[in-house]
Amino acid sequence: MPEKHRGRPTTDNPKTMRVDVRLTEEELKMLDKYCQRAGVSRPQGLRDGIKALNAEK
Repeated sequence: MPEKHRGRPTTDNPKTMRVDVRLTEEELKMLDKYCQRAGVSRPQGLRDGIKALNAEK
């Protein structure tokens, strides 16, 4: 029988970097509106925005 492991499964691309960001109330409302529309969390909304910056080039 295979040995059982505890905790979350490992991933190929772990999210180990942490960023603390200060936003204005207006910026937070824009982020929340996007997240609501896209059905994603705030961190995923920020990652989507970063990816969009890279796509512009």
